[in-house]
Amino acid sequence: MIAPPKPELVTVNIDGREIAVPKGTNVIEAARLVGVDVPHYCYHPKLTVVGNCRMCLIEMGMPAVDPATKTPIIDPATGKQKINWIPRPQIGCGTNASPGLHIRTTSPLVKDCREGVMEFLLINHPLDCPICDQAGECKLQEQATGYGRGYSRFVEQKNVKPKRTLLGPRVMLDDERCVLCSRCIRFSKEIAHDDVLGFIDRGSHSTLTCYPGKKLENNYSLNTVDICPVGALTSTDFRFKMRVWFLKQTNSIDAESSVGANTVVWSREGAIYRITPRRNDDVNDTWMADTGRVLYKQVRADNRLAAVKVGGNDSGLDIAVNTAAELFKAGGVVVVGSGRSSVEEQFLTKKLAAALKASTHLVSRVGEGDKLLVSADRNPNVRGALVTGLIAALPAAGDVAAPSASAIRIGGLAALAADIDSGKVKTVVSIGEDLAEAGLTAAQLAKVAIVYLGTHANATSAAARVVFPTLTIFEKSGTFVNQQFRIQKFLKAVPGPTGLPDDLVVLAKLASAAGSSVPSEINALWKLIAAEIPALGTMTFANLPETGLLLDATPWSGLPFVEGETLHYKPAKAAQLVVGS
Repeated sequence: MIAPPKPELVTVNIDGREIAVPKGTNVIEAARLVGVDVPHYCYHPKLTVVGNCRMCLIEMGMPAVDPATKTPIIDPATGKQKINWIPRPQIGCGTNASPGLHIRTTSPLVKDCREGVMEFLLINHPLDCPICDQAGECKLQEQATGYGRGYSRFVEQKNVKPKRTLLGPRVMLDDERCVLCSRCIRFSKEIAHDDVLGFIDRGSHSTLTCYPGKKLENNYSLNTVDICPVGALTSTDFRFKMRVWFLKQTNSIDAESSVGANTVVWSREGAIYRITPRRNDDVNDTWMADTGRVLYKQVRADNRLAAVKVGGNDSGLDIAVNTAAELFKAGGVVVVGSGRSSVEEQFLTKKLAAALKASTHLVSRVGEGDKLLVSADRNPNVRGALVTGLIAALPAAGDVAAPSASAIRIGGLAALAADIDSGKVKTVVSIGEDLAEAGLTAAQLAKVAIVYLGTHANATSAAARVVFPTLTIFEKSGTFVNQQFRIQKFLKAVPGPTGLPDDLVVLAKLASAAGSSVPSEINALWKLIAAEIPALGTMTFANLPETGLLLDATPWSGLPFVEGETLHYKPAKAAQLVVGS
């Protein structure tokens, strides 16, 4: 692998402190490196610079040189090179680091200018912080503390603008709070590629709106709420539901596709209130899809499984495990794994299948990728199944010697269906997959004994001999391997329903019943994972960085359903990965 070229470093001076930064670094970002906060509203590191708000005003200077000889001019008072300061303040967001650049961020001139900008921003802004939904995470509120004068010289009537305007199904606008930063406009145009927002009218009458006949309804619309620095844009789902300072933040992963966007789950007292993106420049920058934000609603869905069942009746965990063990003894067992299981769960699924000498099927989900943060592969962890060995590496193109067991089969669990019809299969262990949705008929489900592990009721749980309720991604910890082969961890945000054990506990008990003793505690399990899987040999769950670690994908070539491949599939039921023992 060729190392990227090292950036050219330049030395800049910020408030008397020198720092080396890559040439062209924005002054706001350079100041952040030395712990200096330059206040701003319109600037965003992932969007173009427009200089709308003027809040980031700074003093800027350059070392003085003789125009004729280009030799440094020395200040006799200090004995150092003189600095020519520009007489008027400059915007920090529109200034990039260059050799010798000097910046002042705390001078009296800077403070006076910022106070003036703040006074103008508050002229028509309503003073309703106690009832504003943005209170607690409002940048205007924060900066008003440092740069507000404490009084207003504006005596005219405030210009009242529209309130509670729906820009789209998920975003509401309180326009009187808008500071005209244009972040939402630039995001929609530059990132979501849906140029739907703009300003109309002039001066204090300027108003944010959608273009005629359009709505803000793309699958990334809620990112405008995330980046709105004030309370102008709010989520219709989260609006007035909970004060943010009451909420606990837990790092997680968007499980709707193989992109693996980094997220934050906001919860209080066991209830989740919202999901927002978490910055990871190597995966999702600072964005996420709207569809991933509502996944938390599955936690309290009406069809949530809440009790272990044997033969349709409530049962204890150990009784259910013993019942499953009796079914295993009859032989003819097949394990259906899931690309939605974590690396740890897939590792234990592999142990269970090996102990049972069972063939393994992995259900795949594909759809139309949007070339942004929803990939064609709608499973978050198919690559984890390759890394753990739950499924074999797929053959490279043109590899005629590859085993047929690793082939891609289209049309559901066709091979499993044929084996059920022929009587070869007596028991199917399904790890979180609805076999009916994957293509098996009700008659085929009735021919076999089903051991089902899953979160929600479906046709498979209804037909199952043994049902183990499991936990959602928000109720447990684990790791996924995304489409880059980057392993990333998610953490438990809320407790599961009363009495439900962790998925790892259930899988470990089933593996033990099949004759394979494995740990169920995640840190202890990782010692075994690291010992048996070379690609993960240097890792532990506790020490995995928040931004994940990139694995070498070379051993797993030929993986289908990667964004950008020429093969296209229809969503949901169409494609399955079928792998033999």
